[in-house]
Parts: sequence; structure tokens; C-alpha cells
Amino acid sequence: MPLHTIGKLLSATDELKALQARTRQLLELQTLYLGSAPRELASSSRVKGYRAGTLFVSADNAAIAAKLKQLAPRLLASVQKFEMQVTSIRIEVQVTGSQRTCKSIKTSLTPEAVEEFDALSKRVTNLDLKSALSNLVNRHGKPGPR
Repeated sequence: MPLHTIGKLLSATDELKALQARTRQLLELQTLYLGSAPRELASSSRVKGYRAGTLFVSADNAAIAAKLKQLAPRLLASVQKFEMQVTSIRIEVQVTGSQRTCKSIKTSLTPEAVEEFDALSKRVTNLDLKSALSNLVNRHGKPGPR
């Protein structure tokens, strides 16, 4: 669809005009944010929204969010040079889909370690711990006789 047709479509109704204006505002705020935040932090965060003077920024993980919170006063001052209506910045963690999926890591225990866990499972009296240790030993292969 040609751009001029999309432009006409977006200006067809008041609701779409408001959506277009809101999108343009968020894009401008994202550009300001990218110019204010350090590159390595900006690549792991983005402007999520803007409401009542507060700029909402999503960080990919807690470490990025913590660093951005430390830099928030500086970021706010930098953004306010061009957009004085922004009075605060709120940093939130929003894990992306690719980071939500946890890849299982296959670990192996040495035969000696499996043997020690097996011996421990026979000595403990707590049934839950005994069961957990037995499952661990079974998963990693019961040790053979020495």
C-alpha cells in the first residue's frame, strides 16, 4: 500500500488521527531517549509509554533496569532539554519473549559425586530430601559396585 494512501487512512477519523499523533510522540520520545542513554543500555531498553509527564522505559533485565535507575536523573535532564513536559522517568523490567524461554542445561556429575549422593540419600531421615537425592542419583545413573 503506498504511503500516501496510509497517510490518508490515518487521517480519516478522529480516533486514527489521535493514534497517529500518539505514535509520532512515542517515536520522538524514543529518539530522544536513544540520544540520551548510553548505547549499551539503550540497546537493551526502549520507551514503553508516556503518561501525565512520566516517561516509561522498559529494560530487558533487572541489571539494565538498575543501571538506568542510577542514571535516571541525568537521562531526565537530557530529555527535558527537548521535551520539557517530561517530569519523571519510570524504569520497568519487561523480559522479551526470547529471554523468557529457559534452555535446559545438561549437566553431568562425576561417578564419585553420584556415589556420594547415593550414600547420602541412604543416611538422611527427611523423606523429601531422601526422595530428591534418590531422583538425582537415578537421573545421573546409579553408581556401579567398586
